Amino acid sequence: MVRGKTEMKRIENATSRQVTFSKRRNGLLKKAFELSVLCDAEVGLIIFSPRGKLYEFASSSLRGTIARYRNHTKEIQGNETVEAEEEEELEIIKHETANLMKQLEAVEASKRRLLGEDIGSCSLEELQQLENQLDRSVAKIRAQKNRVYIQQIQQLKEKEKLLMAEHARLSGKYPLPALPQDTSSQQNEDAASSQQNEDAASEDNSQVSEVETDLFIGLPETRTKNGSKPFPVFR
Repeated sequence: MVRGKTEMKRIENATSRQVTFSKRRNGLLKKAFELSVLCDAEVGLIIFSPRGKLYEFASSSLRGTIARYRNHTKEIQGNETVEAEEEEELEIIKHETANLMKQLEAVEASKRRLLGEDIGSCSLEELQQLENQLDRSVAKIRAQKNRVYIQQIQQLKEKEKLLMAEHARLSGKYPLPALPQDTSSQQNEDAASSQQNEDAASEDNSQVSEVETDLFIGLPETRTKNGSKPFPVFR
């Protein structure tokens, strides 16, 4: 006899419903037992009747099976949570990366404009803003340059003070011998005397070199008083 297809809906007749429950319960328990024996699987089955009566089957320990199920569920939920968090973080990172790329492009464009490049498409207002920005930048650079100069000058002054203090300390520890005061004056006098001697010798030499060695023919009175020689007279 061929069974008809059972319609999957609640059985309204209570007696028929109870009979169907008993048959299918026993069949389900039998299938669970066969599955645990044939496949060496850990099976746990819990059934509550419509009146609240408990029917259960466990291949090993029902409490152990339930504890294992709970741990496994927690791991799955934890993995799902981690995956969801990772996906959310990935979306945030993608969004931030896109924003950073836009900011980088804007900075590169501003840099090129500051260098005088790609300014052909700039309006008059943009060019005025660019000029003001350059003026502010130059003013800041000059102010920083002056601050650096002042710091270096202060450092050099502090270094000078340290060197002067070290010089004073070493001078007090190792005093230099005093030089005689007449040495320089005596040297100056000797130099002046030698210079005078050299000048007198040079004058004598010049006078000697002026002695007449030419032959003069004529009367002696023809010489002029200043020692010049007129044209010689022959008689």
